[in-house]
Amino acid sequence: MARVAAANLRGLVGIGAAGRRRVTASVVTHRATPGGRGFRAAASGSVGRTTPESSSSSSSALPQLQPRRGLATRRAVLRDLLSGGFESEDGNLSCGYSSFKGRRPTMEDRYDVKFAKIKGQTVSLFGVFDGHAGALAAEYLKEHLLDNLIEHPQFLRNPKLALKTAFLKSDADFLESVTTPYREDGSTALAAVLVGEQLYVANVGDSRAIALKGGKAIPLSDDHRPNLKDERTRIENAGGGVSYDGFTWRVDGILAMSRAFGNRGLKNYVIAEPDIQTQISISMQLRNNEFPLYGPST
Repeated sequence: MARVAAANLRGLVGIGAAGRRRVTASVVTHRATPGGRGFRAAASGSVGRTTPESSSSSSSALPQLQPRRGLATRRAVLRDLLSGGFESEDGNLSCGYSSFKGRRPTMEDRYDVKFAKIKGQTVSLFGVFDGHAGALAAEYLKEHLLDNLIEHPQFLRNPKLALKTAFLKSDADFLESVTTPYREDGSTALAAVLVGEQLYVANVGDSRAIALKGGKAIPLSDDHRPNLKDERTRIENAGGGVSYDGFTWRVDGILAMSRAFGNRGLKNYVIAEPDIQTQISISMQLRNNEFPLYGPST
């Protein structure tokens, strides 16, 4: 889970554990590398990337996060916690991130955070990548998706076109890069891009973006579910099937989402074309509110 705030973030709040329990961290800020002021606390098992400061850390102890005795779930969360945050160089934007491994033996999720100035325009980019069937796809997206977006020649002029192109290119490039035929790694991707005061949110899969305004949650993305009428029709027209396994709807009895990166065996109908939403005038309408990005725990 990555949490992004459009106001001054002074402490890190709330990460969900297996079973949806919550813990709270209060992290003291420290001076980061050039590009912004940051704070970071980390434990083993979680991975991601931030720019300007890397999100990796060798720290294995979080004294301020000691769990209560007898709460094994919280001990597990703390052992696999990575969290921190940054403030942009101009002081107009703060962000925080949290990542933890759930009940699976390995961490399959990734995130990426970038601050950039392109042709004099301040740009902030945030990505959450929830991997499945392995971490290869999520890792590839962490390393390449936001870079592909920034490098698009129409990025500032037409961010929606750049987002769609970057998503599709990243998916094709990832599939080409995997030479082992039996790998079926896949991933969701949710990117929130702030260009000046315009926020763009692009989504593939079931990771979520939510704006919190006046204490109310405003969805900024929609899950790509196989049982949605348009998605089911598209899948079936492309030769796939949608079925219910008693717990959830799946594509060909395998994947519980209708769009994803990777998943080579389902690629004819599990596409990586994003849905894109736009929120205008962040400073006027949503100043001092938050934009959390959620990727389900692994």
